Amino acid sequence: MPTKSIIPRSAGLAVAGALLVILVAELALSIKRETQTWDEAAHIYSGYMYWTHADFGMNPEHPPLVKLLATAPLLGHQLRVPEIRGRYFKEIEFLTGHDFLYSNDADWILFRTRIAAGVLTIALGALIFGVGYEMFGLEAGLLALILFVFEPSVLAHGALVTTDSGFALFLLAAVYAFYRYVKRPTITRLVVTGIATGLALATKHSGVLIFPILLFLAVSELAWQPAAKEQDRPSTLGRRTFRLAASLAVISVLAVVILWAFYGFRFSTRPAGEAMVPALSGTVDRLKHPAQAGLLLGIARWKLLPEAYLYGLADVKEIADTSASYLFGKVYPHGVWFYFPAAFVIKSTIALMAMLLMVPVVLRLRNRAWSREVLFLSIPIAVYAGVAMVSKLNLGIRHLLPVYPFLFLLGGMAAWTLVTRRRAWAYVVAAILLFDVISSVRSFPNYIPYANELWGGRRNTYKYLTDSNADWGQQLNTVKKYLDARDVKNCWFAYFADVVADPAYYGIPCKPLTTIASVWLQPKIDVPAEIDGPVLVSAGVLSGYEFGPGELNPYAQFQSLRPTAVIDDAVFVYDGHFKVPLASALNHITRAQQLEDAGQHEEALAEVETAANLAPRSARVQAELGRRLLAMNRRAEARIAFEKALSLAQSVEPGYQQSRVPDLQHELAYLTP
Repeated sequence: MPTKSIIPRSAGLAVAGALLVILVAELALSIKRETQTWDEAAHIYSGYMYWTHADFGMNPEHPPLVKLLATAPLLGHQLRVPEIRGRYFKEIEFLTGHDFLYSNDADWILFRTRIAAGVLTIALGALIFGVGYEMFGLEAGLLALILFVFEPSVLAHGALVTTDSGFALFLLAAVYAFYRYVKRPTITRLVVTGIATGLALATKHSGVLIFPILLFLAVSELAWQPAAKEQDRPSTLGRRTFRLAASLAVISVLAVVILWAFYGFRFSTRPAGEAMVPALSGTVDRLKHPAQAGLLLGIARWKLLPEAYLYGLADVKEIADTSASYLFGKVYPHGVWFYFPAAFVIKSTIALMAMLLMVPVVLRLRNRAWSREVLFLSIPIAVYAGVAMVSKLNLGIRHLLPVYPFLFLLGGMAAWTLVTRRRAWAYVVAAILLFDVISSVRSFPNYIPYANELWGGRRNTYKYLTDSNADWGQQLNTVKKYLDARDVKNCWFAYFADVVADPAYYGIPCKPLTTIASVWLQPKIDVPAEIDGPVLVSAGVLSGYEFGPGELNPYAQFQSLRPTAVIDDAVFVYDGHFKVPLASALNHITRAQQLEDAGQHEEALAEVETAANLAPRSARVQAELGRRLLAMNRRAEARIAFEKALSLAQSVEPGYQQSRVPDLQHELAYLTP
């Protein structure tokens, strides 16, 4: 039962309302300051295409719900929809998403879609307060809401057009609805739980975790929560088990129906029989585990789930299997289990962690009191965080945001319980919250690179973490102000979100340097082997986590140089003359691919040979040279290039390049007489 409130209910509701107003202000001001982050143009374009063309082939790696809600404010306005660029579905969404955003008024689109996305975060704040109020009392709900409103990791992503905050909302809603159902089972509460579960599924592919979460919660009900009154007890454990099992079945069916509804009850990914590239079979064939591919193809064969949803499941799994990670200055070629615990300790506020340390003390004090409530908050954390740790998808603390609401509620419960036990705790909790507010305000409004004070604050985040933890491409407005202040007209920019975002739209005069995005999406740029500063390098590029460590990183030299300036704690400025042969070589490879596509084979080979001269110790470049020579039937020369590529893959950062070895060995086996 909730503790007796000290604060009058009307006053408590007024404080909650004021906190939500503060949250609105925090989100709105950060929206105006930050430019597009890596994924947003693709999400916005795909959401608009869902509304106007029912084309779920755009950005299928994320379910439609948040994208539909975010782009609803765009309907009724005359927007230019560019021609589709690319063939592979991920190329289409990023290239055409870029064109869609920047061929219209990008700032206008971003502001409206982010406001719509931010509504979900406001709703999440209200829900956290409501859950805390019902479970533990008014004051505990307020403490949880305070933690939420001033958590920089929440504020960093709360108004972006991405799926993380929306999923946090609907995951908590589904768990809370099930909590209310098991307390007093009614048809209405059962239906609400099914709807909330369906909304979680339609928000993010990790929504499938709601099913094991609900299953474990049901088991906890059987194990720990006998009915309060003898006359309310089912006569046997079997009856209770059957009732909960039937409830879970109904919830699951309702949830899947809701999911189908967001895909228009249509199995095919694209409308009117338009083809996806690659086909679903080609997408699942890239998975490392044949059993997973077989399962997805079996579901598709029976049309149990929408095809676009299955594309997304396959894509997310492939990304997890192939993504590198960066932690404490080290680049790993794969995910590591300790990534999320470390990211949590670095990126979460000291206040949240301090209040969580109170939880074991409080649980011991209260014995079995609130055991149901604590289980309903702890089991989702354990399941979700456990899966995150083994998933190997180490792209940012934002992937852990769905567990934060449960942590805020546990922290609020623990803090308020101690306050009611001894008045001295009130001063401790007040001091913790004051520190929390000060820490959050100091980060305002540049929340993405936040790190707590134990790690030196946001100026040091890039040393420990990268990607959406520090640099997600959000700094173009601030970069423009810096360059204008220095009256810079000529510069170079290795920008983390280049190609998917557009520095030129904001008047940034810098010429682009090679990034992993330019290697993949192949814009027509020219990168010489030597450049003169100012040179701007994003933290995400500087870390080398996408190219690789050491010699594999075209910008490794900048890691040991003192920058002239640091913009938004994540863009580093260097003055001087610099040699960047590997960056130039990789750009020559891109130009060779463009020439090859145009049928200019000799010219393409010349570009690759130039790249090989610039970067003779690059296995990637030498392998590309071998492929070009082989395509022209120059087998002996191709074999030499492949042998050199294999030797380099096995000797230069071999731990990172191990994935290249099987393909190179296969090429050499093919060339062996």
